[in-house]
Amino acid sequence: MAKILVVDDSEIIRVQLITDLTNVGHEVVGAFNGLNGIEVLSKNKDVDLIISDVNMPEMDGPSMCKKLHDDPEFSHIPIIMLTTQSNAELKTNCKKYGVIAWVTKPYKPKGFIIGINKVLAKA
Repeated sequence: MAKILVVDDSEIIRVQLITDLTNVGHEVVGAFNGLNGIEVLSKNKDVDLIISDVNMPEMDGPSMCKKLHDDPEFSHIPIIMLTTQSNAELKTNCKKYGVIAWVTKPYKPKGFIIGINKVLAKA
């Protein structure tokens, strides 16, 4: 199975995602904002996928994505945004920085896991 980084400032969402993903065999590490996500990623360089919220304090998801996209060590990692945001311009801009899917909260665990496994199979 894959190693996944979950970045969300909501502890409830983060814990739920970690639980859902570990229950199907993935190894998961968590972070509470974009800056923390980059820090956790620097200590877990074998991450296969990042799932991130958009709106977070200190560093939001799009800013984290841009920073990772500009870093050759991490630019290959696919990113899924899990958010309440649905702004078309924001989606377009995030695609430039490695975001391959946009999922609106609340997510349905079974369908979300199926989607994640499809993304991982292509990666």
